[in-house]
Amino acid sequence: MIKQALLQNDSSTHVVEQEGLHILSNFTSSQALLLIKCQSFRTFINEQIISLSLSKVGEAYHDFEGGGFTGVICLAESHLSIHTWPDRQYVTFDIYLSNFSQDNSPKAEAIYKSVVAFFDATVILENAIRR
Repeated sequence: MIKQALLQNDSSTHVVEQEGLHILSNFTSSQALLLIKCQSFRTFINEQIISLSLSKVGEAYHDFEGGGFTGVICLAESHLSIHTWPDRQYVTFDIYLSNFSQDNSPKAEAIYKSVVAFFDATVILENAIRR
């Protein structure tokens, strides 16, 4: 259970019922074909979003000339983003799911783990922030 936190703002006190989970990660992947264009990731992540009953409200992807892509998915629960550099076999990824109506932390963790597995990645940097 996520504990209750108090935030001080000037003279008033605000109660935060549940903090969300923000996972930020940098990793490498030798799966070059997955890093060049967004389509495989786009299909994969849409399946993850549906299977976890998250609500996608928008998305933007861009494939770079010469390889690599960037993508941002806006969710009713918050967002996720990815940036790839195939020439360096490098990926940055983040996901933040708020806990406004329910505890979505297990869903954030599940998506993160599935992305790491999808890319057969070696994690270099991983930060999990409750906010």
